[in-house]
Amino acid sequence: MLHEISLTVNGDHYTLAVHSHHTLLQVLREQTGITSPKRGCENGECGACTVILNGLPVNSCLVLAPEADGAVVETVESLNKGGTLHPLQEAFIEHNAVQCGFCTPGMLMSSKALLDRIPNPTEDQIRDALVGNLCRCTGYLRIIEAILDVAGSCDEP
Repeated sequence: MLHEISLTVNGDHYTLAVHSHHTLLQVLREQTGITSPKRGCENGECGACTVILNGLPVNSCLVLAPEADGAVVETVESLNKGGTLHPLQEAFIEHNAVQCGFCTPGMLMSSKALLDRIPNPTEDQIRDALVGNLCRCTGYLRIIEAILDVAGSCDEP
């Protein structure tokens, strides 16, 4: 069954016909061309598909597309403003918190959602916010250091 949904993704409005069984991840990648949310485990375990949905980090592989009707979605593409990297992106680079890069979009969006809620989080709060994001390369320490480096200094969390 097809449903017509309207949603705002990274500031752009979309009206789309989606199947009942399609996920937000599928719609983002296949209908809007936004490919930063990665298709990883497809069952909410890895966090590679994390986006911010109405202000909260979610696994887009677990959100049915019709549930996103009227939603505001942010992906990594929203972080780059006029060719300038977001402070989180810069910190990930500076701290070498990016290796293979597969988990990076999800890590960035979980981090941004945290900093939007808590501009100066503790290390424990950062660890809690990233609990749903798996990384096989960095060992997490550099990611946590990058977030701590940005904490409290983001002019636009």
